[in-house]
This record gives sequence, structure tokens and C-alpha cells, in this order.
Amino acid sequence: MNSASGKTLSLFAPEMSLLAVTLYFVEFVRGAALISFLPIYGKNELGLSLGVIGAAITANALADTAVKLAIGYLLHRFSVRTLVCGGLAFSLAGIVLVGLADRPWLFIVSSAVYGIGISPIWIVCLTKVRERSRATQMGVLYTIWLVGLGSGPVVTNFVLERSPVVAYAIMVAVSGAAWLMSLFIPRDSRAEMAYVPFRRQLSMLADRLRTMNLLLPGMVLQTLAAGMLMPILPSFATDHLGLSGPQYSLLLFIGGGFTAAGLIPMGKLSDSFGKKWFLIAGFCLFGLSLFFLTRLPPLGLALFWAFVLGIAYAAVLPAWNALLAAYVPPGQSGLGWGVFSTVEGIGGLLGPVIGGLLASDFGEPAVVGLTGAIFIVISLFYLLFSFRLFRGEGAAGDTVG
Repeated sequence: MNSASGKTLSLFAPEMSLLAVTLYFVEFVRGAALISFLPIYGKNELGLSLGVIGAAITANALADTAVKLAIGYLLHRFSVRTLVCGGLAFSLAGIVLVGLADRPWLFIVSSAVYGIGISPIWIVCLTKVRERSRATQMGVLYTIWLVGLGSGPVVTNFVLERSPVVAYAIMVAVSGAAWLMSLFIPRDSRAEMAYVPFRRQLSMLADRLRTMNLLLPGMVLQTLAAGMLMPILPSFATDHLGLSGPQYSLLLFIGGGFTAAGLIPMGKLSDSFGKKWFLIAGFCLFGLSLFFLTRLPPLGLALFWAFVLGIAYAAVLPAWNALLAAYVPPGQSGLGWGVFSTVEGIGGLLGPVIGGLLASDFGEPAVVGLTGAIFIVISLFYLLFSFRLFRGEGAAGDTVG
């Protein structure tokens, strides 16, 4: 980590470098497991249907969402070290259990156990974000998140084609490393939140949710569409785009790489020029790119659309999360981000099952096309959305735009 990135991380909290490394390891395994290992290993080695694979990913999202819902309560009662370390112990156990899963129900259960511990580290990192240049700092966090999430499936795809056992061993080793890193979190580390009684917390959040009710459909739809892609992407790439494992890894590398490279610049631009047009353009480009991929382009053109997807995602992420940040009650970042992540997680719960079932009936290209259409609808929704809710802070987002 160079001096510039170290300086940026120091703006968050003194222990941010340690949390960032732990976050990278966690996201590496998350990407490896959910984007590559579970879909490919489940289909090719265990002979599971896309519906079962989708159910496993949904079980993972359900466990993850349940923890996010309770995270505000937990962060007030346990230290960061206890919460992150305990959660990552569950995740390590879940990854180990995946390798022993020889029946559909065990495959689904192991995925759920893995999902228990992957969200605390992310919520803790969000609580360390400071108010000034929030979108820029979100860009830094999302760069770390995305590099981990992207490098996991890239490495796993290369290794899976040669040895599923080695791919599994890598995931177990990195999960173990994440758990070991969490042991070095300072004992007195706490999420930066003032204590507010739980009923008061819920009342504050209910007020914020009422003021942002028009944002809620977008929160659910975008995660629904992304979730629909998760169980079917590997088979779409290999069976319909005709990509080998290394070529699919290259596709992911280009998309994820350009997203990671664009997050910080896009965060700075959205800090300067406002969030609305970044959301509109990003969601529209994302949807159009998915649509053009359903035309089954040759490798070169498929890689170009992966590049466009990466840039589009980089435009959306910092702007979207900085927008949501204006609705987090002051001093209640753990509870606020936990509840907002739970709302977004509704789509993540439904998406994999819907995507898997639709792919079984209509084929993977139909699912990719449908998700593209959803993203374009989201873009049109925000095009018609009042600019008032994209400016300022407080209930209407007065410093967000």
C-alpha cells in the first residue's frame, strides 16, 4: 500500500489499514465462492441444478441479511474485534463445510453458515467513514472491496479448470487468514457511534425511510437484478459466449479492474458535480451492456462490453452510497447501514432463486437480458426522479448532491 493510499486510509480511523486487509481477504473468498466456486463446482462436480445453486446463494444472502439487520444492536454491545472475529469463525466453518457437501441440502446449509460472518467487517468499515468528501472515501472502500471481490473469481476460475481441490484449499486458506487478521484488531476498538436507545434508533430510521421512500424501489431492484446473475454467469459465459475458464477470468478481470480503477475518480467527480446523472448514466450503460452481451458477441466485443460494465459500475457505486449516507441518523452509522443493507438485501435474497429458476426454464441469455432491462428501468426511474432528493443533507439529502 503506497503512501498516498495510506494517507487516504488514515482519514477513516487509525486501525483502517488492518480492517482494509481483512476486508480484502473476506471479499476475495466471497467473490471466489459466490461468483465461481459454488456455481461451477455445484453444477460440474455435484451435478446440481441451477435452481439448487440459486437457493444456496439465496441462503447465503439470507444469513448475511439477518446479521445486517441486527448489526446496530450488536455493535453497541460487543467490541469490533469480538464481532468481526466471531463472524469470520462462522464463515471459515461454512467454507470448510462446502467441501464436505455431498447432498443439495448440505450444500445450501454450508452456504448459509458461510454467510453469517461476512457482513460485520464491511459495516464496521462503513462506520469509519468521515463526513468530508464522503463519496471519495466511499470510492476508496469500494476499491478495496472490489479488488477482493474481483480477484477471488479470477484466481478461482484459473485454478478450478485444473483442480477443484486446490481451488477449495485456496478459499479455506484465505478464510483462515482473514480470521487470523481479525485477532489483531485492538481489543478496545469500537464502532464510532453514540449510544441511543433501540426504540429511539428505530424511530429515527423509520423517519428516514419515510423521507426516502422513492429510493426504496431502486435499492431492491438493483440487488434483485445483480442477484439474478450470480448463479448463471459462469454457465452463460461458457455455454453461450463460448469462453474458456481463463477467458471468463479475463472478462471478470477487465470488468472488475476498470470498476476498481474508476471508483476513486468517479467518487471525486460525483462529489463535485452531483450524484443524479452518475446514477442515471451508470445504470443505463450497465443495462445496455448486458443486453448487448445477450447478442452473443465474439471475444473481443465481449471484452469491450465488460469494460463498459466496469466503468458503469464505477459511476454508480460511490454516488449511490454517498446518497444513502445522508439518510443515516447522526451517530448511528452501524444501525443505519445495517438497515439500509437489509433493505437492499431483499433483492439479493430473491434474485438468485429467481435467476436460477428462470434460467432452467428459459435459458441463461433470457435472464441476462431481463436483468439488463431492469437496470434500464432503474435509470429511467431516476431520470424522472426529483432533483430535490439529490441535494443537500438531512431528510432530503442536503449534502449529497
